[in-house]
Amino acid sequence: MTAARKIVSVGGGPGGLFSAILLKKADPAREITVYERNRADDTFGFGVVFSQETLENIESADPESLGRIAAEFRHWSAIDVDFLGTWERSDGHAFAALERKRLLAILGERAAELGVDVRYATPAPPLAELRRGHDLVIAADGVNSAIRTELAGAFGPSVDRRTAKYVWFATTRPFDCFTFQFVETPHGLFWAHIYPYDGERSTFIVETDSETWRRAGLDRFAEVPRKPGENDERSMRFCEEIFADLLDGHPLIGNNSGWLSFGVVRNERWTAGNVALVGDAAHTAHFSIGSGTKLALEDAIGLASAVDREPTVEAALKAYQDDRKPLVESLQRSAQTSLEWFEGARRYRHLAPERFTFQLLTRSQRVTYDNLKLRDAAYVGRVDAWLADRTRELGLHVEPGTPPMFHPYRLRGLELPNRIVVSPMAQYSATGGVPDDWHLVHLGARAQGGAGLVMTEMICTSPDARITPGCPGLWTDEQRDAWARVVRFVHDRTDAKIGAQLGHSGRKGSTKVMWEGIDEPLESGSWEILGPSPIRYRPDSQVPREATAEDLDRVVADFVANARRADEAGFDLLELHFAHGYLVSSFLSPLSNRRTDDYGGSLENRARLGLRILDAVREVWPADKPISVRISATDWVDDGFDGDDAVALAPMLAAHGADIVDVSTGQTSVDAKPAYGRLYQTPFADRIRQETGVPTITVGAVSSVEDANTIIASGRADLCAIARPHLVDPYWTMNAALDQDYRGHPFPKQYRSGLSARRRAQTP
Repeated sequence: MTAARKIVSVGGGPGGLFSAILLKKADPAREITVYERNRADDTFGFGVVFSQETLENIESADPESLGRIAAEFRHWSAIDVDFLGTWERSDGHAFAALERKRLLAILGERAAELGVDVRYATPAPPLAELRRGHDLVIAADGVNSAIRTELAGAFGPSVDRRTAKYVWFATTRPFDCFTFQFVETPHGLFWAHIYPYDGERSTFIVETDSETWRRAGLDRFAEVPRKPGENDERSMRFCEEIFADLLDGHPLIGNNSGWLSFGVVRNERWTAGNVALVGDAAHTAHFSIGSGTKLALEDAIGLASAVDREPTVEAALKAYQDDRKPLVESLQRSAQTSLEWFEGARRYRHLAPERFTFQLLTRSQRVTYDNLKLRDAAYVGRVDAWLADRTRELGLHVEPGTPPMFHPYRLRGLELPNRIVVSPMAQYSATGGVPDDWHLVHLGARAQGGAGLVMTEMICTSPDARITPGCPGLWTDEQRDAWARVVRFVHDRTDAKIGAQLGHSGRKGSTKVMWEGIDEPLESGSWEILGPSPIRYRPDSQVPREATAEDLDRVVADFVANARRADEAGFDLLELHFAHGYLVSSFLSPLSNRRTDDYGGSLENRARLGLRILDAVREVWPADKPISVRISATDWVDDGFDGDDAVALAPMLAAHGADIVDVSTGQTSVDAKPAYGRLYQTPFADRIRQETGVPTITVGAVSSVEDANTIIASGRADLCAIARPHLVDPYWTMNAALDQDYRGHPFPKQYRSGLSARRRAQTP
């Protein structure tokens, strides 16, 4: 147990009170004080909601507190969605809520019983005084934390102020479960997040995008000064009117209610000396995925546990941050995805209610098709039936009960047996640009493994277009014939289709193979590299030569010659690699393109080279064969190519003959700060698909069967490109069929005895 004998919490919210409870319970000899500037019966907000996981955490830490809280819970299991008048229910979830004021009262009473000195209506002394007089200072002073501001240099805080507008109310209508209602108004789309918190009242949060908010004139209401505790009465009346049918005569109730913009609080560090941030002072997560109260209570559990098990305060605070921060950051990523879904809710306005509801339920990407099926098989059965009808409307055959990832898909004259793509993965194993037995086995095995489409790595269009000396090409007939051998195997021995990805390395060329040093320049045998401007990719990279008009003519001609050979080799699909900082990507990004001619400046100019290549290739590529274009939908750098640019680019590509856009991100700048995480690139594919109608492939951190089924059922993308999981399991798709007991997927006849044995082993 640490030397933390004298402890103070600045803030008597859930995080501060529960920290005090747990620390005092563990060692009654500790002297613990809580300063709360508000009175005991003052509070803002209405209800707080908990998941089953949070309740279990509270029970483990202090069963007595949970028992008292649980006695006042309002429980429910369903989520209702009303999308423009169409209702759907998903059941089998587990939630509990109570009034925030009661929660604080229970925690305050419990703390006082244990001997914590809780001082309501009492501002905390200056921080310097608290730090000198206490072993541990808990900064639980909320989203506008004064302690965080005072120690900003140590904590490294940031606040991401979001664009959507929301206002927090309650209502006397006692809803029976989580309810989302979306209503169309003359101004645009509004929606309500609703949940019950006792037998008579429900929390009622109204949200809309900022443009709709202004069109409705709500900005004028928000400008009227209000005294503390006063409500924006005109906005409250407006919301009562647009949700009148749902409220069914019940009023909205305010509590200092006015329009807000959500601020996502993050801190690089949660501790500074003997000070620890908890709750909203440390982080916030959008209300659409969970409550700040939940996070604050779990912070308290983590902090108390670390203090009790570590020998010093310094070690305890390090352990607290190391344990809790990654968990919170993961939840914040999911909350950010959910938040951004609601910010862009109007892009889903065109969807059928069945798809809209499934999109909503899976918006955070934490809840999946498989989760929902486990909780409510009947609901997912309705989704499956709707999806099968849509597939059949396209003239494609699908059996009832087919998992979404195994629905067929058509692009021009190409029909894929399922929605799984083996993503292009560089092998660096060609000699003189010629693929060999490695490529035959690598691609052949993955085609045998059941994916609908197998993609080659980037095939470089000329010797000086290579990334490394080990990259393959299609600039010679010898290379074409070697590729044709691979294609013949895929066609003759599997049900998969195979695509060729063509690209030019640009300023990222003339580097070592991956296992010798990725992106490191060659020490010998290098070649001149080309770029839109003479700007290095890395400080140690070659400076590319700025491409001339003649250079660009040759680049286009090389793509055309390679495309012809790809067709001669028998490839089913062609993908043009306009991503990851390679030549066309570097023209698209303003970070690497500083030209002042027709190929620089505006997006239309920066896209000119790519569109020239696409036009020229489409002209020679057979009309019944599709073309995909891979893009980096964001540079992940301020003032670089971003999601808005990607949405503008996709229709340009479609107008010039692209059939589908393969949506990746980044790898364009060493200054990039990607928001890595599970499915972190899928929202970009989703946005392009919804806002432009252009079909998309999603790629990047898609690794599970649940991910694939969810993406396809929700319509976030049309195909799922899966990379690294295929490196360790060439039979990923086949195993996915087995795991789901899906019997419509073909298996190589040579392996059927293994299939029979596995099924016998699974039979009870």
